[in-house]
Amino acid sequence: MQTGIIGLPQVGKTSLFRILTHARVDARMKPGEAHVGIARVPDPRVVKLSEVFKPKKITFATIEYVDVGGMQQDREKNAQSLVPLREADALAHVVRLFEDPAVPHAAGSINAMRDIDNVEIELIFNDLEQATKRLERLEKDLKRKKEPHLELEHRLLTICKQALESEKPLRELEFKPEEMKALGGFTFLTIKPMLYVLNLGDEEAADAGHAIEKYKLEKLASKPQTAVVPFCGKIEAELADLDEAEVAEMMKAYGLAESGRDRLIQASYRLLGLISFLTCGEPECRAWTIERGMNAQKAAGAIHGDIEKNFIKAEVVRWEDLLSAGSFAVAKERAQLRLEGKEYIVQDGDVILFRHAG
Repeated sequence: MQTGIIGLPQVGKTSLFRILTHARVDARMKPGEAHVGIARVPDPRVVKLSEVFKPKKITFATIEYVDVGGMQQDREKNAQSLVPLREADALAHVVRLFEDPAVPHAAGSINAMRDIDNVEIELIFNDLEQATKRLERLEKDLKRKKEPHLELEHRLLTICKQALESEKPLRELEFKPEEMKALGGFTFLTIKPMLYVLNLGDEEAADAGHAIEKYKLEKLASKPQTAVVPFCGKIEAELADLDEAEVAEMMKAYGLAESGRDRLIQASYRLLGLISFLTCGEPECRAWTIERGMNAQKAAGAIHGDIEKNFIKAEVVRWEDLLSAGSFAVAKERAQLRLEGKEYIVQDGDVILFRHAG
């Protein structure tokens, strides 16, 4: 799964990318260029189970992040910068809320809702141009021949165009699954789930949990397919360069129970509607990413297509039960290991052994 990072210049966008992915990249980018990197999804369940099973390998779930150039007043350059985000599954908009005289804000002052609206308008114009062009072609095609799939496309794009013209992002509209599938080929940007990353100053670190109320962003957080995560970029950049003991000490000094990096990655994961099931054994303890609501047979495909195709049964145990039991054998003796069929809906934290033919 992929999340695109957007925002105005000088908001800490590329710094966030570096913190998430540990990549060493230059903040300067030409329109159309992008940084791409992988972030590990923190999962203490994998760590704890590994301490029991002592596997040769530990593998965490991952999210890919794409960082593009900052939005400017030049709409043509913005359109080029947004191209690498067309295939992203969600967007993360970095909103600057820290003061720094040495790094002036692009608009001259700190104003969260103004910046959010300005970037959203660029995304809306980008989508509107795409929808308008496609509608013009569709109307010509429908004059020649009436096709059900073209009529559906025309109806949906008309709804999208009307919403965009009223400056409403498409993520706030409700579409049926088949309608979303019909719109999938257009890779609209405003239809993607949005994570707002509030980049706070150091002095706000201990009180970051109240940032949404402090900056009066409750309405933003309540919107469909939207999440808001406070984040202290400068502190997180320092933490990224420290060892484990130093991180714990620094977090304690700032009154942080959890790193902003971990919270942000987990928020991305939740926003995309993802969960992890686990596999454990001597060779490897691993977290596998699937969509929430997926059944056991489809989940098996995350490991290998042949396992999905030749699925027989799934042996399932909750991770905390397996941790307590210390082995699959003991979990079975305790009746905590159960046999499930192909239609079983996999739950976050299930540890699964798939039985399959071949």
